[in-house]
Amino acid sequence: MVKNIIKNILENIDKILSEVDQTEIKKFIETLIHSRNIFLVAAGRSGLVARAFAIRLMHLGFNVYVVGETVTPSVKPGDLVIAISGSGKTSSTLVVAKTAKEQGLAVISITSYEDSPLAQSSDFIVKIKGRGGLLSNDYTSRQLTGEHEPLTPLGTLFELSSLIFLDSVIAQLMKIYNKKEQDLREKHANLE
Repeated sequence: MVKNIIKNILENIDKILSEVDQTEIKKFIETLIHSRNIFLVAAGRSGLVARAFAIRLMHLGFNVYVVGETVTPSVKPGDLVIAISGSGKTSSTLVVAKTAKEQGLAVISITSYEDSPLAQSSDFIVKIKGRGGLLSNDYTSRQLTGEHEPLTPLGTLFELSSLIFLDSVIAQLMKIYNKKEQDLREKHANLE
């Protein structure tokens, strides 16, 4: 049973990531490369994905910060904000994106919805599907229309897909900067 679920989740992630627009990926990477400082903002489990990406960017030598941490400095021109929210409606993430735009910063959002408030507050988005609509409350109607309980609850496919996408961006940046795992290990925490 669990092995079938794993297979199904992986198939869904593969489908989601195969649909990410190549132009968006290229623009995302180019913007990362040309940014002075990178600030990541997200809440909940998307926040964990943002932190994982921030760590890897730091290992590559980028100046990167997580919004809300006590060591996060003020933003300046040339900085980039990356906002991650499957729904594109997470209020804390949306407030930071809007504030960044007011200060003239570039904002990229990673979201499932290109018409969301977050997407509207961004310079561009990387669309990663995975957040589905709400199911009908009526069991019979769901069965007749083919709606079933989601494979993974509460945006898990978005978060897993985003994590894999961002780790793939790190692998591409390693190629661009000719970095090996040993290079990243030199910046890995050693006060553990």
